[in-house]
Amino acid sequence: MTQLTANSIPSETNFNHSTTSLNSFAPRLLDWFAENGRHDLPWQQHQTDTPNPYIVWLSEVMLQQTQVTTVLPYFARFMDSFPTVQDLAAADWDAVAEHWAGLGYYARARNLHKGAKQLVEVIDETGDFPQTLAGWEAVSGVGPSTAGAIMAMGLHHYGVICDGNVKRVITRWAAIDGDITKSATTKDLWALAERLTPVDDSGLFAQAMMDMGATLCTRSKPACLLCPLEEDCLAHAQGRETDYPVKAKKQPKPSKFSNALLIKNSGGNILWLQRPDNGIWGGLWSLPLQFVEKIDGKAGSKATAKKSEASEDKSLKVASNEKIYETEFTTAEQIINEWLDKHKLAAKAVSKTLLDDAPIKHSLTHFHWYLTPQSVTLNAKQTAEITEALQAAEINIHWLNANDAQATLGLPRAMVKILE
Repeated sequence: MTQLTANSIPSETNFNHSTTSLNSFAPRLLDWFAENGRHDLPWQQHQTDTPNPYIVWLSEVMLQQTQVTTVLPYFARFMDSFPTVQDLAAADWDAVAEHWAGLGYYARARNLHKGAKQLVEVIDETGDFPQTLAGWEAVSGVGPSTAGAIMAMGLHHYGVICDGNVKRVITRWAAIDGDITKSATTKDLWALAERLTPVDDSGLFAQAMMDMGATLCTRSKPACLLCPLEEDCLAHAQGRETDYPVKAKKQPKPSKFSNALLIKNSGGNILWLQRPDNGIWGGLWSLPLQFVEKIDGKAGSKATAKKSEASEDKSLKVASNEKIYETEFTTAEQIINEWLDKHKLAAKAVSKTLLDDAPIKHSLTHFHWYLTPQSVTLNAKQTAEITEALQAAEINIHWLNANDAQATLGLPRAMVKILE
């Protein structure tokens, strides 16, 4: 998506508002923000004369699909450990992963670490951060809206944002009926966002738009009576605020089922595997998983969960030669499952209370994951043998108890749920 510059504002022939309304949008919003907006977020740059694009970039990546309240402690930890982009670029991946663990959408962390290295190269070559929109869009994981936010808030240049909050505000205000997942609607939304963004104070405007979407023009219960745009908001006039933005209904998420193997040595330490860089939880640490396929459609139900504790359960079976085995199992998990099968070692369900008889449900972007903890304890000889087999395949492993694993490894939230 190529944004327009400040000198190429589109005409308003395709907009649903008069020139007067379009021109007064920014002043009204900025007046509201001055009195009611958030001015104490640690990454905000609108009150400083020397903006820091590093902290804006870091916060924008963290805030993608994540709420401010969740991000705040993670941002603080990152800034304590990696106060500059050079510190982040020089950090080991394991340290970055440990700081990100639990925040979700882990590809963001990978891109952040890669992007830090790219930015250091630019700084070493030019003496400064990128100063253009194209320069920031070339950074790993940075899209048009994030680049616009960095330009506007991190550099105090002209920049336009059109993230989820902005789309919600302007589709309601202008009653834009197009599906926001379609490219034609996306083009219209960017054109309107560019038309509304003032040439001066675009960083202040960007923060105000984010605050509007986060605090007033919320998804389910917009506070229209407090809104500075209420008088000419077309969705409000129609009483259809929550009909916008228009978005095609998502197909129901599929469900996947796995056993999470707590493989313990005689000292009570648990086997942890580092996930491959690509795929789910890339670069983080996880228990070995056994992916399970549905046979009769009963997998995942409470009734099946109860029955799965018994060896007679015929409704599930561990995938072996099926396609799912090829695509879902890591090399380490294949080695472990083949080794367990060879030694006729079967993991047993971890004991549950009557109030906790279902698998642990963990929802990811594209599917729901049902994880059933299974435990098996190895003797010293078996521990040495499986360790040797994994190390021979150059797989990173640790034997750690639950507390030490949480304290020292980057664990996805699903693994923490299992340990809890």
